[in-house]
Amino acid sequence: MNHTEQRKRLRAVFAGTKCISPASVYDALSARVAESVGYEIGMLAGSVASNTTLAAPDIIVLTLTEFADQVRRIMRASELSLIVDADHGYGNALNVMRTVGELEHAGVSGMSIEDTALPARFGQAEGADELISLEEMAGKLKAAVTARRDPSTVILGRTSALRVEGTEGAVKRAKAFAATGVDAIFLIGVESAEQVRAVHEATRLPIMVGSAPASIRREDIVAAGARVLLQGHQPLPAAVKALREVYAHLHSGGAPADLKDRIASAKEMDALVSGDAYKKWQREYLRSK
Repeated sequence: MNHTEQRKRLRAVFAGTKCISPASVYDALSARVAESVGYEIGMLAGSVASNTTLAAPDIIVLTLTEFADQVRRIMRASELSLIVDADHGYGNALNVMRTVGELEHAGVSGMSIEDTALPARFGQAEGADELISLEEMAGKLKAAVTARRDPSTVILGRTSALRVEGTEGAVKRAKAFAATGVDAIFLIGVESAEQVRAVHEATRLPIMVGSAPASIRREDIVAAGARVLLQGHQPLPAAVKALREVYAHLHSGGAPADLKDRIASAKEMDALVSGDAYKKWQREYLRSK
């Protein structure tokens, strides 16, 4: 499957009537594991990329080059249709154009650009979301759409306006985003299906929801226009917990054999790293006939 086919698969999700939750992946191996259980759509969040690439928090210290390299590793190893959180596009509208070019070249199927003012400015209250102006954000999204080379690539306008300006502000921003030619709206801070419906009806665009309270029924989110619903990024902390437990066991003198039921088998690992293919290539190319 080539990148355009992967992108068309993602577009079909946004054009459909169901709501999917992508696998949160963070490297080549996690993408392979996600595929092995049946996922076709993946998500690489900026926070997860920063955690895994730099062991740093989600405060925009990760560079575009580092992020794009991580995407390339994932896409070399998998056929997932990958959505990425491209944060603020790594700068102004011209930086956004560079970001779109790099991430599209790396193989993403979709990317979101957000209206949060990033990185945090001097004196900004800790944990407080600040939004860039609607005019600046519209310019960023127009630039993103213009920079796209494959028309199948999905561009999402992401907004945190629900948290800052309420539903009315979010609707106003989403309408302006839709006018730039983006393919979907990515909402952060959803608290009700009615908020999703208001944005969907105002824009007629499919909605991606960052997260939603457990009190909101999935079918209500779908009926309101959501086509992608994130469920958090549990695989990474799950891996951290497993690593810590295994390291602690071994460091304290525990026997490796005691870990047999807590780790992937050699056969599973070999399958995930394409062991049979590499053995075949070794026989064909590293042996004299």
